[in-house]
Amino acid sequence: MEIDITRIVQAFDRLAWQVETVVVEGAGGVLVPLGPSRDAADLAVRLALPVILVVGMRLGCLNHALLTCEAIRSRNLYLAGWVANRIDPDMANFEENVETLRQRIGTSPLAVVPHLAAPDPAVLALQMLGPPA
Repeated sequence: MEIDITRIVQAFDRLAWQVETVVVEGAGGVLVPLGPSRDAADLAVRLALPVILVVGMRLGCLNHALLTCEAIRSRNLYLAGWVANRIDPDMANFEENVETLRQRIGTSPLAVVPHLAAPDPAVLALQMLGPPA
């Protein structure tokens, strides 16, 4: 099965005329196949949008994140930033891993999402943004 990138781009263009901001979320990673000869990076190139990398913080995340950054940059996509998503609450050396990614990617994370057993959007917003002023 092949996902029709042109159809997605046309739907995006129609939507973009109606709203101020459109956020496009990928699924599975930048190199996930969308057909025999296309992947999610091809869609990102066609949409010409900046990319935010979400790093699932767990064993193996350094390699995964750095390879993904290479793939993003090799397609001349703009890496607008990255997010550290703490999916393993018991990850050893969590802060050290975030610091390693900060150094290797060249920028601090846009956010560090804490581990939540059952994420609640309101609780998550308060943890990331702080209480209303």
